[in-house]
Amino acid sequence: MSEYRLLIDTTDEKGLVYNISKILFNHNLNIENNAEYVDKDVNKFFMRTVISGDFDKAKLLNDVKSVLPNDATIKLSKNTKKDIVILATKEAHCLGDILIRYVSGELNANIKAVIANHDTLQNLVEKFDIPFICVSHDGLDREVHEKMVIEAIDKFEPEIIVLAKYMRILNPSFVNHFGNKILNIHHSFLPAFIGANPYKQAWQRGVKIIGATAHYVTSDLDEGPIVSQDIVRVDHTYSWENMRDAGRNVEKVVLSNALGLLLEDKVFVYGNKTVIL
Repeated sequence: MSEYRLLIDTTDEKGLVYNISKILFNHNLNIENNAEYVDKDVNKFFMRTVISGDFDKAKLLNDVKSVLPNDATIKLSKNTKKDIVILATKEAHCLGDILIRYVSGELNANIKAVIANHDTLQNLVEKFDIPFICVSHDGLDREVHEKMVIEAIDKFEPEIIVLAKYMRILNPSFVNHFGNKILNIHHSFLPAFIGANPYKQAWQRGVKIIGATAHYVTSDLDEGPIVSQDIVRVDHTYSWENMRDAGRNVEKVVLSNALGLLLEDKVFVYGNKTVIL
């Protein structure tokens, strides 16, 4: 028996949960899990329902649409592994964590390829029997290099693109080509400590909290809708190298957790924020 996820966001009104549930009952579907949320400030309703059974997909969507406001967005996706592509540079901690979770069966994904602008991580990736593609930026201007990366990604038609410490600023044309498909991770020192070695800058200022933020990539650098965040506490006994290690640890955990949320269709994006159900 197939399992699907029904995602709905719309203007809130009385009776939505009842009417949707009644439609599912009439289609002889079992509700395995259900979560909903109303943002009262903007009068928005969000609902994620896991259903199982055999049904006519087109008829179900039409019937659900008939009981919702006209502005409703409805998505019905089968519970299957999503295809992803990972972009990397030289840092191994985030990529390595995802690869380990992948081979251990923690991620509901098919990693189609790892694409990097350096070959530093090739041996690591190939140990997991995953294709590694190096698209070097040496001697190329940014636009030419990005076109080559886009071509490499498009061959795999991924549903999600993960930037595992991919240390290249992306042009709006790249971001727009993939829409809300790109997930990024960065330390949460921004905008206070920018440029090279932010952990040393933070250590010099006596920072007491190190955090990481995973977010969708938009044309506004590091300002896309936030998917997941976390922190670790540090103190005066930490060297800047200790801070860097602590930061890398929280980065890899936050990125993998955020990816897990996307793979399970738990993230709704509206405006520049997210609702996690």
